Amino acid sequence: MKGKKIVLGVTGGIAAYKAAELAREFIRRGAAVHVIMTRNATEFITPLTFQTLTGNPVSVDTFQLTGEWEIGHISLAESAHLVVLAPATANVIGKIAGGIADDLLTTTVMATRAPVLICPAMNVNMYSNPIVRGNMEKLAEKGYRFVEAGYGELACKAEGYGRLACLEDIAEDAEDLLTAKDLDGQCVLVTAGPTREPFDPVRFITNYSTGRMGYAVALAAKRRGAKVTLVSGPTSLPQPRGVRFVAVSSAREMRDAVMSNLAEATVVVKSAAVADYRPAGYSESKIKKTDRPLEFRLERNPDIISEVGKVKGDRILVGFAVETDNLAGYAAEKMKEKNMDLIVANDITRPGAGFGAETNIVKILDREGGSQDLPLMDKMEVAHRILDRVADLVGKRKEAARARKR
Repeated sequence: MKGKKIVLGVTGGIAAYKAAELAREFIRRGAAVHVIMTRNATEFITPLTFQTLTGNPVSVDTFQLTGEWEIGHISLAESAHLVVLAPATANVIGKIAGGIADDLLTTTVMATRAPVLICPAMNVNMYSNPIVRGNMEKLAEKGYRFVEAGYGELACKAEGYGRLACLEDIAEDAEDLLTAKDLDGQCVLVTAGPTREPFDPVRFITNYSTGRMGYAVALAAKRRGAKVTLVSGPTSLPQPRGVRFVAVSSAREMRDAVMSNLAEATVVVKSAAVADYRPAGYSESKIKKTDRPLEFRLERNPDIISEVGKVKGDRILVGFAVETDNLAGYAAEKMKEKNMDLIVANDITRPGAGFGAETNIVKILDREGGSQDLPLMDKMEVAHRILDRVADLVGKRKEAARARKR
């Protein structure tokens, strides 16, 4: 959302107060937010609230001038990268569906060429009314995007669908609409998280991976138009919306999930921290503590990325290397040995890098000997930088294929 202008339309429903937090979320993600309120919306929350949060004047009047000559709805409509209606009442949905533009918000929607994201919130019976549903379907057919209302207790004390959707879901759909679809047509298979290798019903071997990097790659690829399958070891992270999710626990389970989903994949990103070893034996009952030392024999787990590398064909294969020394040397050797196209290496001894952190510091190496050093940045930004390289490879391969046909 960095550098994007979002027009947030707020209509007259009790959920209008939640739009204030939504505006803050958009701003937190880097967007500039300009709020348009209907007259009814000002009965629930004041324009001053939004002006204070966004730092921009709030528009209500259709004939309000934004400068010496600019007409408000035309200026906002032409400069917006995205228009979000939250909450959207049955009334405003019906007016837009019928082509009615009788206030600043509806005239802005009619005049804009930016994508429009509509977030309904209303009484449960209104939400299920065939006329309202028909209006929503009509708008969806014309390219308007909807975030379906959530389920729960409503302000009228009824229970059912009609609550404004989770703000995180609205923000995610907004991110999706604002992201260029340069991976459209690609099927991206991502692995993430740790694996657990049990030696009795209550204990296992694992590592410090939280899955954040892999989940960021999966979400970023989805935003960029790819069809994504995420194979994840145990994490505390929520499942990304719009992504096919496969939960696994052990390295062998992850290997089976990867190989069963490989045929469809055009890009494979192996960011999971797979345990190299597992206990050679498993006790069906809890191993009791004694005064004697406890010893276990370990055996090798399958090397998933090596196995994929042997059969990858035209797929783009991206791996990760976590090291504590000789970062570039070990990563380059691993990339060559396992037939990767790119490898993302990070030194976990550096502050802000590696497991558990919200940020990362990585080096991206390619098969041609190129090396790209990325500074400390959020893992979502790292994910997009990785996918920039993937998109570049996709483009080069498409161009090479076209050249061969000439």
